[in-house]
Amino acid sequence: MKNAIKINGITKKYKDFTLGEVHAEIPCGFATALIGANGAGKTTLIDILCGVTAKTSGEATYFDSLTHKDDDVLRNKIGYCSSVNFFPMDWTLKTIANSMELGFDNFDRAKFAELCKRFKLGNPAEKKQKKLIKLSDGNKMRTYLAAVLARDTEILVLDEPASSLDPLARDLLCDMFREYLAERDGERSVLFSTHNIADMEYATDYAIFMAHGQVIEQGFVEDLKQKYILVHGDGKSADKAQPFMLSFTGNKTSFEGIALAENADMLRTYDTAVEAPTLQQLSVGILRKAEEDEEK
Repeated sequence: MKNAIKINGITKKYKDFTLGEVHAEIPCGFATALIGANGAGKTTLIDILCGVTAKTSGEATYFDSLTHKDDDVLRNKIGYCSSVNFFPMDWTLKTIANSMELGFDNFDRAKFAELCKRFKLGNPAEKKQKKLIKLSDGNKMRTYLAAVLARDTEILVLDEPASSLDPLARDLLCDMFREYLAERDGERSVLFSTHNIADMEYATDYAIFMAHGQVIEQGFVEDLKQKYILVHGDGKSADKAQPFMLSFTGNKTSFEGIALAENADMLRTYDTAVEAPTLQQLSVGILRKAEEDEEK
């Protein structure tokens, strides 16, 4: 399988937080979600991959051959977008278009105008425009996304792109991910971070789970849904089922959690219901297990 990015032992050490060693693969041609709670290290990893933050050790290989020694080449291939203050707050749509056109050979001004219209942001050519500081958080993110999507890139790397968007805008973003990938089937990729996958599950092919600066699980979503199962049952079966569960929540009347699929037959003998989890349920279970392990 061709990788858009292969992460080999990347670390970043701060006074109160250490990232890594991180080993992970972002497959080419798919949308990959970097999933974890706040403080898991998602933004730090993304900033390292995009050259915003220097790593302490390790290496990332892009498109099977490039590294950060090839920053001039990578700059045009990677469409990076942070979740906050991506542009100066006194800029307008027109200012953004002018700066992006100067900064990147692959910025399409007409496509930016089309995306602004699609995101209901207005016309970048109009004389009277609002400055970014006057926009809502959701409209700021729409503006950032319009700017990065107007570039002809090979991978989008987006930090929490859905966090400030309303449900309709998140749905539109999912559609745009699919359109971006379909334009060059198998040649483009998307990497985005999130701490809440519920509204972005439709757009996720591959998932990387992070906790406490470490990658704790990764794989194609469909493969993970075969590896894990969602289990729920009556409270009277909870004590028997719990030893086979990776994550567990329950009370006197019922329980629910995630378990390995290899234990499905055993769990069914305790009169439990076993089914395939959604990515959201899988995320909660895997991340809860990581928190419980950290507390031990």
